[in-house]
Amino acid sequence: MDESDFTEQLNNYDRQIQNLEEQKLKILNKLKTLKQAKEELRLQYSLSKIKNRPGISEWLGKDYVWSKEVYKILKSNFKFDEFRSNQLAAINATLSKQDVLLIMPTGGGKSLVYQLPAIVTGNVSVVISPLLSLIEDQLMALRKFGIAAATVNSNSATSEKKEITAKMLENKLNLIFVTPEWMAKTKSFMNTLTKIYNAKRLERFIIDEVHCCSQWGHDFRRDYLALSILKGQFPGVPILGLTATATTNVMVEIQKILEIPDAVIITAPYNRPNLFYKVINKLENKSDSLDYLEKVLKNKYKFQSGIIYAATQKDCEELATELRKRDLQVAPYHANLEGPVKSKIHKKWADNTYQAVIATIAFGMGIDKPDVKFVIHYTVPKSLEGLYQESGRAGRDGKNADCTLMFNLTDWLRNFSMTQNTREEKSVNDILHYCINTATCRRKMISKYFDDDWRSSDCMQMCDHCKNPNDNIQTYNVISCLKDIINLIGLASNKEVNLTLKKLLDNWFKLGPKNLQLSGTQPKFTRQQGEHIVGFLLCKRYLSVRRGYSLVTTLAYIDTNPSVDIKSFNGKILMEYSSNIRGLPIENIDKIDLIEESVSGKRLSESHSNSHSKKIKKDV
Repeated sequence: MDESDFTEQLNNYDRQIQNLEEQKLKILNKLKTLKQAKEELRLQYSLSKIKNRPGISEWLGKDYVWSKEVYKILKSNFKFDEFRSNQLAAINATLSKQDVLLIMPTGGGKSLVYQLPAIVTGNVSVVISPLLSLIEDQLMALRKFGIAAATVNSNSATSEKKEITAKMLENKLNLIFVTPEWMAKTKSFMNTLTKIYNAKRLERFIIDEVHCCSQWGHDFRRDYLALSILKGQFPGVPILGLTATATTNVMVEIQKILEIPDAVIITAPYNRPNLFYKVINKLENKSDSLDYLEKVLKNKYKFQSGIIYAATQKDCEELATELRKRDLQVAPYHANLEGPVKSKIHKKWADNTYQAVIATIAFGMGIDKPDVKFVIHYTVPKSLEGLYQESGRAGRDGKNADCTLMFNLTDWLRNFSMTQNTREEKSVNDILHYCINTATCRRKMISKYFDDDWRSSDCMQMCDHCKNPNDNIQTYNVISCLKDIINLIGLASNKEVNLTLKKLLDNWFKLGPKNLQLSGTQPKFTRQQGEHIVGFLLCKRYLSVRRGYSLVTTLAYIDTNPSVDIKSFNGKILMEYSSNIRGLPIENIDKIDLIEESVSGKRLSESHSNSHSKKIKKDV
């Protein structure tokens, strides 16, 4: 074989290999597309199955074999004459050995749904709960109701573990509380459950805060994924999942993870009619925000109890320090505090020694203080679910309470910079839509997010937009602003400068370096209004956020959106606003719902809270 023959054959093989590689790539892409389509089909089927599920009327009967006993226990042990909304349906379904997902607002009475059946059946039910502190609170309550209950965990002494195991095997416990970590990592406990199961005395698994299973949820916990083994290891044992918050997507994922596709799903309305929802502007000057907190705590909320949520442990410590300097009885609460310190703070808050705790989301799950009159989010929460659940710690006594969100775009950008996937980005975007809306009922926005069915009339003037409707809302054309911002970003990029929100506003309002400013005069509207316009353009995805990294933190830079063609807008980008914006043209158009519009065709909120045009001091 001479060299030319060798080269020709070698090239022939190369061509065949390249051809096959190209075919392989096409096949792999096709396979990926088909798999995605298959999963999307399954998701859509599951979503439609949930949305079109039958009503709960079949579970409301009072002629089950256990019905008389259920009502007797309700009166004798729990001292109630009647059930609250959906409790009876959930109890009948779980006593019928059905898997059940119960979504009921905070304070709606979820605990009774597993506590009462535990007395009826007399066998062992396992309650899986995320926090030891929450378990301890529940055990204290159960003793009042005459329910034999215990917990076993990493803090339990060896003798205590043996005693509890013996009680479980002898059927002397109705409820055994564990954390998901204990379930996943303790073989001896699983062996005990297997023995009880084989003896046909394992009644049900109750998974508290079941939304923690789902990565769609706001409080995903990896240890909850280990609960996927329950159906395989203990077939026939029903699962009762409990949560205060779950979107339809979260419900679908819970069903998939726990292998309960035919679970009876019972949802109570999310509406908490006694909670007043509002969003106020958190000004750039920190002292203004501190002034606001001082005034409302010393005046409007004097002698009342509440929670102030902050984003980080550092924020909690610093805010608590500043408020203490102003003679306010507050304390920080976060996961990094020692157990005894957290318990001491919790106790002092519970007995009203402390007016408020300054807390991360580590504080609140399972908190059952009925007289919380205010929940203030000092920084923007990361999702609407988080906002709803954390606000839900107020007003459990049924009396009116305030849920205030202090919004600024800088806090939101910090949250966005810390997102790790598209799901988290979507959650952060949803809260932005809620915060910068100008007129829509807050309850209506929350209900839409949870696929619930509320009308603005259900609000009864219990949100800022319904209580103080603004008849002066105008529709402005902000396309010139988008052009200016795109030009500013391009100018900075040419000089290898990244624009944070502050730098962008500085350059737009002629406060930054001269070589990063556009020619002409600065905008006639205020800097605060300029920040609102940037938020609106981000909300509509006409601008984007790009992450940057320093040695100590992740940064958020304002950037263009490459997929946006400004020529396609025909000279108009319409934005509603609640006060006069000098220098921008007003569009005299028929009333339209701008909230429905978006560049992607999805329904997105777009405009600012009425109160964003006001200083914080006016809200006191």
